[in-house]
Amino acid sequence: MHYYSLGKIPPKRHTQFRKEDGSLYHEELFSTIGFDDLYSLIYHSNPPTQILQVGEPFSVAPTIVHNKDLKHRSLKGFKINPEDDYLKSRKPVLVNNDCKIILSAPRKSMTDHFFKNADSDEMIFVHKGEGVLKTMYGQIPFGYGDYLIIPRGTVYQMTFKDEDNRLLIVESATPITTPRRYRNQFGQLTEHSPFCERDIRKPQDLETYDEQGEFKIFIKKQDMMYPYSYLNHPFGVVGWDGYCYPYAFSIHNFEPITGRVHLPPPIHQTFATKGFVICSFVPRLYDYHPLAIPAPYNHSNIDSDEVLYYVDGDFMSRNHVEAGMLSLHPAGIPHGPHMGAVERSIGQKETKELAVMVDTFAPLQLTNYAIDIEDADYYKSWLE
Repeated sequence: MHYYSLGKIPPKRHTQFRKEDGSLYHEELFSTIGFDDLYSLIYHSNPPTQILQVGEPFSVAPTIVHNKDLKHRSLKGFKINPEDDYLKSRKPVLVNNDCKIILSAPRKSMTDHFFKNADSDEMIFVHKGEGVLKTMYGQIPFGYGDYLIIPRGTVYQMTFKDEDNRLLIVESATPITTPRRYRNQFGQLTEHSPFCERDIRKPQDLETYDEQGEFKIFIKKQDMMYPYSYLNHPFGVVGWDGYCYPYAFSIHNFEPITGRVHLPPPIHQTFATKGFVICSFVPRLYDYHPLAIPAPYNHSNIDSDEVLYYVDGDFMSRNHVEAGMLSLHPAGIPHGPHMGAVERSIGQKETKELAVMVDTFAPLQLTNYAIDIEDADYYKSWLE
């Protein structure tokens, strides 16, 4: 990310910054990796530390059904049942120590409570619905196709326009960043990057809630949820600046890289972490060599599990694709296009597919929610 500032801040950091009545604002340094990585300085109307009560924590740890797996699987994501509450709607389906892949179908906005994930950065992909992500940094409107990147420790609320919402959420144990190869030595996205800073939507409309009362924040830490009650409104921020903040990026603004012959999945990479990568498959022109085969070749996953989340359109390499479907192709065995897909792709000029891919470097485990929505015969689909 790059430097950004919103609201009122003093001319020099760590110096007196006073309100009109002469009292001090309360400065907070916010960073997800100590003092050596990206950080922001936040100025609160009231102390962010005043706790009224800590409720009894409860577990939100996923229930693992298969902790070791070597089988192609398909999950019908839209079969995840909707829930009124946003936090209850988050159903982890595939997990490991680096990430949790979560399906969510919330019906109601968060109005009387807030959420902080103290364990993980979050990527929220908006498949259906629109609304506003409200944070202490300001507001970010979102809609179909948006990635919302939320640094760990950010207090936020999700508000929705209506009740028909579908989200793909990925929690990451390490920071979610842009790919290193797309950044120069100063951190600027380069000319060969498939997106640039203009495509990134930063927080806006900073509203300062200089209020006291009892504000409930659910804090997730080590797969436990801790209900905290704070004296001061968590959005009582008058200004901030720095490099660490939530932002939105639309998959529709990802500019695909194409070539004369089929190019491998890394050209679709959008975000990076230490434990996995996230890629965007978007509408694009097919390969233009006269003998090109647009469909991907068979390949062996030796060092990563591949998860593909299908959003919309026709996916060239698969048969029987539906919106919200996830495919899991685990490390250790090859996978490739379904029967007929290769011949079907020859001569085609473009694809309208839209999908999100998560490639993990450690094996994924299946939860009870995954088993509930699995197409059990998917591994046989290459026989058809």
